[in-house]
Amino acid sequence: MFRIVIPARYGSSRFPGKVLATIAGRPLLEWVHRNALRAGAEQVVIGVDDERVATAARSFGATVVMTATQHASGTDRIAQVAALLNWAPETIVVNLQGDEPMMPPALLGQVAALLAANPGAAIATLAAPIRSLEEFLDTNAVKVVADGCGRALYFSRAPIPWQRDGAAAGLTSQRSWGDARRHLGLYAYRVSGLQRLASLPMAPLEDAEKLEQLRALYAGLEIRIADASEPPGADVNTPADLLRAEVLLRAQRN
Repeated sequence: MFRIVIPARYGSSRFPGKVLATIAGRPLLEWVHRNALRAGAEQVVIGVDDERVATAARSFGATVVMTATQHASGTDRIAQVAALLNWAPETIVVNLQGDEPMMPPALLGQVAALLAANPGAAIATLAAPIRSLEEFLDTNAVKVVADGCGRALYFSRAPIPWQRDGAAAGLTSQRSWGDARRHLGLYAYRVSGLQRLASLPMAPLEDAEKLEQLRALYAGLEIRIADASEPPGADVNTPADLLRAEVLLRAQRN
């Protein structure tokens, strides 16, 4: 069994109040919560830092835990939820971001099962094949490389694996992306690994790439990764994303 925590803060540099923005008549956060309930988890909790978010979450029947306002990341917020609820060190917790209204419930179960099947790992996560050169070169698309056993070796905003031939020509030389994988921001943690990760200072690699998962690798924590069993839905980062999500969700309902 596993638990799901949805970290939901009110503040957002690009889209303040995003989790309460309305999509097809419901708050964004409610769509996320509804998907989480369909994943077969033992418990679903929303970790919030603002009473406005807490009130909205309670209105659609969610279990809410108030957390500190100063958390730098969703991981820190989830670690506090686990501590406040006294979850055992071996408990598996899935981190479902509060801006993922179309995350397939099957992927939540998949990432939890991946961690359960690898007792030496502290974290599990998912990836998907890169589909285009544009995506391969996009610094907002985080790439990942793994070893033959499915242990993550590195995450980067740069195009990896890098094709050496013709590399003197720079990015324009990178025309092959068939083996490249894009990392999906969906994680499962053991509470023991989660608490250790939250206690660590920022790592140099993390600071350079602005990718929190590099803190785990830098500290020697094992991250297991597998290809997602189905395509993930789009997340919401801007008001334009919200409009696109509304079109897709309305189409699903019709």
